[in-house]
Amino acid sequence: MDHLFRRKRVGLLKPLLSLSLVFASFLMIHKLKLSEKDAVGVKHMRDEGWCGSECFSFKKGAVKTSVESSDSPVSLLDSQRVSNGTPASWDAQVLNCSEDASVRTQDWFRRLDPRFHQFVLHRHCRYFPMLINHPEKCADGEVHLLMVVKSVIEQHDRREAVRKTWGKEHTVDGKKIRTLFLLGSPTAGKDTKNLQKLIEYEDLIYGDILQWDFMDTFFNLTLKEVNFLKWFDIYCPDVQFIFKGDDDVFVNTHNLLELVGFKVEESKEADLFVGDTISKAIPIRNRQSKYYIPRELYDKPYPPYVGGGGFLMSSQLARRLFVVSEDLELYPIDDVFLGMCLQKLHLSPELHPGFRTFGITRRRVSSMNSEPCFYRNLIVVHKLSAQELLKMWSVVHNEELVCALRTSI
Repeated sequence: MDHLFRRKRVGLLKPLLSLSLVFASFLMIHKLKLSEKDAVGVKHMRDEGWCGSECFSFKKGAVKTSVESSDSPVSLLDSQRVSNGTPASWDAQVLNCSEDASVRTQDWFRRLDPRFHQFVLHRHCRYFPMLINHPEKCADGEVHLLMVVKSVIEQHDRREAVRKTWGKEHTVDGKKIRTLFLLGSPTAGKDTKNLQKLIEYEDLIYGDILQWDFMDTFFNLTLKEVNFLKWFDIYCPDVQFIFKGDDDVFVNTHNLLELVGFKVEESKEADLFVGDTISKAIPIRNRQSKYYIPRELYDKPYPPYVGGGGFLMSSQLARRLFVVSEDLELYPIDDVFLGMCLQKLHLSPELHPGFRTFGITRRRVSSMNSEPCFYRNLIVVHKLSAQELLKMWSVVHNEELVCALRTSI
């Protein structure tokens, strides 16, 4: 919440001010009891296990949602979706996620790096109860582009920067752009109760958060992929395109919409999946790497996949990805998992030079990484802090900025 409270911090003043902010926010949340917001209705008993909450049951209607009227567009949508066999609403209301004990008897599991044990024992756990839902997000007429942003609870400043820049909801030439942030639950050992209250208050203000009850960890990023794909299949029948990215990227929405327009003109939107494609990659065996994968878990080259910092896909392909994803074992790297889904559809992602999910250059100290004319000509650039994003957005959209007609990197 750094953007809400800025002072010079010295000595013990910083922790005291942080405590004051949490306390003030907590009091504010309790005062804001609006009738259209349901209470979450579940007491969490957190531990360090995979489930987040230890295999609890959700009462019907416990999910926070801003749509309740039976005459709402979502209710009409639900009745139509029931007829074609798709669930009319989020149906993962009970979490029963005990480990698959049979895996422990396998020789390969005994050799497996212990840090992957919990993932393997629970990777059959796929869909989780929702703590915050917005089924109305796609029901407000036809949405041309849905901006879907992966985030975690503590990154308030990043979400705020996205809302003020490329994630701002608006209409361009009659084309609606809507935004959603995907969250899990606070990891064990954190002040989960107050963090949850803060995120509920943030959603009360902006109404743009989807939250599931699984711990927000690196290995669980794939859960965000599959849970979102299911959510999208249920609630977004009229959305045409999805941009999916991280909360620390710069997105040139004008260039993104132009790319969408070109694909539509060429009638190539049905299989559209475009980004910073990585081909002929192999699993990283360096144990110190964030992306380390032991041979026991995966021992062949990766299929082509795109960097998860940001990519564009059509709604038609998203629904097909949802179907094939249900028959694949979850993989701890979400980017690669989507590549596996595409491979099963016999498709490859399209490489586009406008998507720079590793930055403009791989040398972070390079002056090119802060050159605004590159940002004006690209679509996605990774990786920026909240402050850098706000500054670059302002500079790039400054009418006095003069750039060469052609640039080369």
